[in-house]
Amino acid sequence: MTGLRELYQEIILDHNRSPKNYHTMKDANRRVEGYNPLCGDHYTVYLKITDDRIEEVSFDGSGCAISKASASMMSEAVKGKTRKEAVELFDRFHRLVTGETGPEAALAELGKLAVFSGVAEFPMRVKCATLPWHSLHSALSSDLHIVSTE
Repeated sequence: MTGLRELYQEIILDHNRSPKNYHTMKDANRRVEGYNPLCGDHYTVYLKITDDRIEEVSFDGSGCAISKASASMMSEAVKGKTRKEAVELFDRFHRLVTGETGPEAALAELGKLAVFSGVAEFPMRVKCATLPWHSLHSALSSDLHIVSTE
């Protein structure tokens, strides 16, 4: 477990310093703003969906290292997936960070995203980790353009 925590810290810091897919997408056909009023995290998730597949994904905004790293890793994980596959990944990730799934089981299901298993120990940080994912979920399944963790 110590190794997973060290990896968690290293990955979070790396994605916070150099987030992947961190830019505005002008030709997005889905766009959702996510806001966490408790800590001030605020991100916009952009999707370009073609034939029910996520062709491109990006995000911009600001927030804590956990939320930025989560958005960065989410953007890498869902690119190329169908809507259904992305929603299933959202569900697995959510179960992990809320403690419903342990890190060992999650490693097989989520790969690198399993490093977020430690978030379950800090309930106030769960909303940080899930904010970009809730924005993604909304972009995939509804016409909402703004989501909040509250």
